[in-house]
Amino acid sequence: MFKKGEKNNSGAKPVKETKGVNNAIYNIIGAETVIEGSVKTANNIRIDGVLKGSLTSKAKIVIGPTGRVEGDVVGHNADIEGVINGKVTVMEMLVLKSTAQVEGDIATKKLVVEAGAKFNGNCRMGAVIKEIEQEKVFELAAQEN
Repeated sequence: MFKKGEKNNSGAKPVKETKGVNNAIYNIIGAETVIEGSVKTANNIRIDGVLKGSLTSKAKIVIGPTGRVEGDVVGHNADIEGVINGKVTVMEMLVLKSTAQVEGDIATKKLVVEAGAKFNGNCRMGAVIKEIEQEKVFELAAQEN
C-alpha cells in the first residue's frame, strides 16, 4: 500500500515488514477466556486462560502463570508456568518454570525443571523422542492435507 519510508495521511510511518523468529506471529488466549475444543496452529501460541481440549503447535507454546490446559499438548518448544492435565510432547526443549504443574506423561528431547515445579507422570527423553517426533510429524502433515 505504501512504499518504503512513505508516510500515510496520519503522518505515521508504515510498519516495516520483518521476518525472523523473534517477530513470529503469536496467538494469545487471554486470561479469563475459556475455549472448549482442539487448537491447532503453525505459529507460536500463548495460553493465559483455559483450554479444555488438545493443543498442537509447530512452533513454541507458552502456558502463562494463569494458563490451564485440560488435554494433550504437542509442540516444537514449550515454556510452562501454569497447569497442564494431559500428555506433553515437545520435539526440542520443554521448560517447566517454578510455578508449573503438570499431571501427565512427558516426552521431550531436552527438559529443564526449575525449583518448585510440580510434575506427576512418566518422562521419556533423548533418543526415545525421535520415534515420537516422527509419528507427530506424520500426523501433522496428514492433518494439513
